[in-house]
Order: sequence, then structure tokens, then C-alpha cells
Amino acid sequence: MKGFYIIVISLLLINQVTAQEKYLTKEGYISFFSHSIVEDIKADNNQVLSVVDTSSGEIAIQLLMRSFMFKKALMQEHFNENYVESYKYPKASFTGHILNFEDLDELNGITEITGTLTVHGREKEISTKVLVEMKNNELILSGNFKVDVADFDIKIPAIVENNIAKTIKVSFELRHNPYN
Repeated sequence: MKGFYIIVISLLLINQVTAQEKYLTKEGYISFFSHSIVEDIKADNNQVLSVVDTSSGEIAIQLLMRSFMFKKALMQEHFNENYVESYKYPKASFTGHILNFEDLDELNGITEITGTLTVHGREKEISTKVLVEMKNNELILSGNFKVDVADFDIKIPAIVENNIAKTIKVSFELRHNPYN
């Protein structure tokens, strides 16, 4: 089932990708980190699909929630079943715009990215700094931002509320190659 979702998402985004103005990755990296007084929770996802249109600076990112890997299997199970309900909300997405993206050849540095983050069926407008680099014909976007769990209507039971931070740090590194 996981492979099916990846194929469907890939086909949808690839149909939108044309010419060399598009850069694509199917192996982007996104992680999140929760620090609380009881424990730290970290999860990694290396199956992130991202497309950047260099002519406009538009970006689209999608990932399957079940692709987050945790150090402890029980954390992963609770994350998918109790918190993000990945059977009901299987993917997360971001659509937005990289600001000041007019001249890709000269673009190497920090700029801002703005757009809509969708998680758990809820949308939130976000804006964050992003490091944009062009190395060996590879477009690299990296950075981090924080999100409040409550903004996405993710319920944390009272019995474990001290185990999970109310604000989660999300980090990303997306290495795009020209789409041919």
C-alpha cells in the first residue's frame, strides 16, 4: 500500500514537471524532534517527494506519514495510530513559494519560503528561512522551522502530555536534480 501511494503521488507531481525549469527529488529528507522533560522523540523520513519550478520559485512537497522512522517501534506505532492517524490522513504536504528566486545561477544563500503546510487534514500558513544552494547542477534546500501540535488538531492524551513537546522542530534537506 505504501508503494502505491508513492507511485500515485509521483505520477501526479511528475505530470506537472516539464522542461529543465523543474528540479525533482524523490529522496528528500525531513525529520522532526520533540524535546520534553520526560523524553526526546526524533523521527526521520527519507522518502520525501519535492518539485521546484525555477522559473517561478514555486515548490511542492509531499510525504507519507508512515515513512517516518523512529528509534523505538512503539513510538512509531503510537505516532501513526494515535496522533497523526496515518490510516485516515496518510500524507502531509507543503505548497509554497521561495522568495527572491529570480536568478537561480546567482542564488546561493539564505532566503525565505512561504506557503501552506497540511498535516492531519489541517492547513497552516508558514514562513521560514531556507538555505538555497546550487552545487554540481543539484538544487539543495535546507532549513528548519517549528510547528505547534495544536495547530494541526493532534490530540495528546493527558497521561503522556509531559512526554511530547507542544512545539515540534521540523528540519529538512531536499536535494533536487534537473528533471529531464
